[in-house]
Amino acid sequence: MLTAAATGLVSSVVTAPVAGAAPTAGAPAAEAPAGGITWSPCPDDDPVLGGLLQGLECGSLKVPLDYRRPHGRQITLALTRAEHTAPDAQYQGIVLLNRGQWPGGIGRDLPTRFARGTTGLPTAIGSTYDWIGFDPRGVGASEPMVTCDPGYIYPGRAQADPVPRTAADEQEWLGKARAYAQSCGDRYGDALTYLGTKDSARDMDMIRRALGQERLNYLGYDYGTYLGSVYASMFPNRVRRMILDTVARPSSVWYEAGLDQNAASEKRARLFFAWIAKYDAVYHLGTTEAEVEDNYFEGRISVREAPIDGKIGPAEYDDIFSVDVYRNYSWPYHAKVLADWVLRQDPAGLRAGFSEPGYPHQNLQAMYNAVQCRDAAWPRDWKRWHNDYSRQYRAGDTFATWRNAWTNAPCAFWPVPADKPQKVGGPDVNVLLVQPENDPVHGVAGAYETHRLFPNSRLILERGGDNVDAALSANDDVCLNDHVSAYLKDGTRPAARKGIDAVCQANPEPAPAAPALSAARPDLP
Repeated sequence: MLTAAATGLVSSVVTAPVAGAAPTAGAPAAEAPAGGITWSPCPDDDPVLGGLLQGLECGSLKVPLDYRRPHGRQITLALTRAEHTAPDAQYQGIVLLNRGQWPGGIGRDLPTRFARGTTGLPTAIGSTYDWIGFDPRGVGASEPMVTCDPGYIYPGRAQADPVPRTAADEQEWLGKARAYAQSCGDRYGDALTYLGTKDSARDMDMIRRALGQERLNYLGYDYGTYLGSVYASMFPNRVRRMILDTVARPSSVWYEAGLDQNAASEKRARLFFAWIAKYDAVYHLGTTEAEVEDNYFEGRISVREAPIDGKIGPAEYDDIFSVDVYRNYSWPYHAKVLADWVLRQDPAGLRAGFSEPGYPHQNLQAMYNAVQCRDAAWPRDWKRWHNDYSRQYRAGDTFATWRNAWTNAPCAFWPVPADKPQKVGGPDVNVLLVQPENDPVHGVAGAYETHRLFPNSRLILERGGDNVDAALSANDDVCLNDHVSAYLKDGTRPAARKGIDAVCQANPEPAPAAPALSAARPDLP
């Protein structure tokens, strides 16, 4: 576990609270700050993020573990800040950032992307905000940093095949999932009750208060869109501007969301295979989607029968290629990795894509379960899971279905009861929704539902969009970036229309000559 001292979070000077951000007429008065945040330069060699925090300030904030007992046990949030550089007269307040993808995703590295004009946001706009990154409760440098039985995910040797071929295989995985949930309960007990999304939303409001802000701005991707939606529903008068990109469906949390993801991932995998087939002259893996898919699974069979280095089996193989359902700019690199393995038995690319066990994988898995198992009820009868996942797999959703099943399975045995999901929505919240059409996690249903639940929102659809984190990211969609930049500049949004309010056309698919990616990490977009 990282201490405050180890991450450079200690300083002798406490920053004074910052004035409220551009309040509108009738905005509520600022609450008393929760307590100042201590800032100091981040270390050049952060134990988790290395040099990614250079130029940022690091800080920490104590918050209640249980908000019903505000003076009881306190935990620590680790934060970073890129302070505004524009004149104070142009200052527009704080923007809290959440990368999503996993509820356990770290966030302290994010401010550099938006403050320094490297994401498509003009520096003239980015410089008017304080960009605030934070590791949510239980995550990364926040304390406690939650991990459970390390043998469940990434045990240091090739795991059993996630796809059960016999009832005994399924029971073996089921036993592991039950033991994993028990290990989390043994380590953290009732503290698991306070690791849900509503608790993280309350933390966000504590950050707002600690920084002396009447209202906050927010940018969240994927799971971060649900966190933002929950915050906006719990604290609607505290939202100034909110951008939700690649939008989770609030009514699906979280069991149904897993089934949605299986179907969406299959659609995206088939687009990947079809793209490889289009360039058969380069990769020689087949001229049709079906031929490429057959070669993909032949490669998977090979590592099942003889794991590479005793570590890369079918589960690890699935993980290496899972990034390709999240973004298409990894396709040229991973198509070559696949061809090298299937056609030439060259494992170099697979070895490069394999991550050794440890942080952040253990923390990601633990907090993924801790948040989602707590947010809403999951079936406790495994028969429901077996029937749903078996049906999807038999119907052809083969790319990610059983892998997702075992990622989520500890929720069938989670040691604390589920909470009731937050009722999401509000008539007056100022929200901008950005949605890629081929969202590999939620489909487009989440964006449409959230648009309806927040009637004052605006929805921009990226037609043909293949990448999560569509705006202000490596996706580099100029149209989306312009919409989001205008919104952050002065609140400009597309005019309200029935259904979709504006459409951007996605960038063309990559070509084989595109720059190669080295070991892409889906948790660090």
